[in-house]
Amino acid sequence: MAMEITNLSKDNLKKMFKEGKRFDGRSLLDFREIEISSNVSNKAEGSARVKLGKTEVVVGIKLGVGEPYPDSPDKGNLTVSADLLPLASPRFELGPPDFPAIELPRLVDRLIRHSDIIDLGKLVIKEGEKVWTVYIDVYPINDDGGLIDASAIGALVALRGAIIPELDENGKVDYDKKSKKKFPLNEDSIPISLSFFKLGDSIILDPTREEEEACDARITYGISKVGKEYMINSCQKNGEIILTTEEINHMMKAIPEKYDSIMGKLKKYI
Repeated sequence: MAMEITNLSKDNLKKMFKEGKRFDGRSLLDFREIEISSNVSNKAEGSARVKLGKTEVVVGIKLGVGEPYPDSPDKGNLTVSADLLPLASPRFELGPPDFPAIELPRLVDRLIRHSDIIDLGKLVIKEGEKVWTVYIDVYPINDDGGLIDASAIGALVALRGAIIPELDENGKVDYDKKSKKKFPLNEDSIPISLSFFKLGDSIILDPTREEEEACDARITYGISKVGKEYMINSCQKNGEIILTTEEINHMMKAIPEKYDSIMGKLKKYI
């Protein structure tokens, strides 16, 4: 069972945040160092390992053939899953998926789906009958906070390096045959996730696990950029504490600079 942060630790963090300080020397809206390795799995159609400070996550892309969803016969399918195991964090427990295990893949799904980065129309094999289904699997290796944003980066990089497998003469997937078919992505809409956390009157980005557990609320935005316009493609809040208009405006002012900064670090991978 995960250990809860003490009131003393929470009060100390609240005081530090109010002074614009953090234990690791970052400012309140600074991200930790991002390290990325792509194509880390030879069994996946695309994969990536992302380290965000001490947080580490592996994301894999698999493609299978199936029927389209009834409401989108002219599009491929997308599904996102996550395995949150005790190996990665004392916050995770064995058994049926709890809310975090459901929320994480849902947020990554919404980020990908509503940004339209995947051209699902190009994943149709036979309209109304057979399409490619894209499976995005998230595997946290170590959770030291910021897991949602790290997972979103991993999904983006893994998709960027993914290929479409070959089909044999019977229409079955031949995973052993090396394909050179690039995955159909929309180059004009590249999404990232930005999760803002609130403690007291302070707003922070990319918390460590201790900071994350101390915070009272979180709001996660799926952000993309089309031309010079920054787009909010998805948004989800967690926590009962309200966010003021001033705090939302503060986030909106921070988003363009943070988006460009992270995209600059991801440039060589996407």
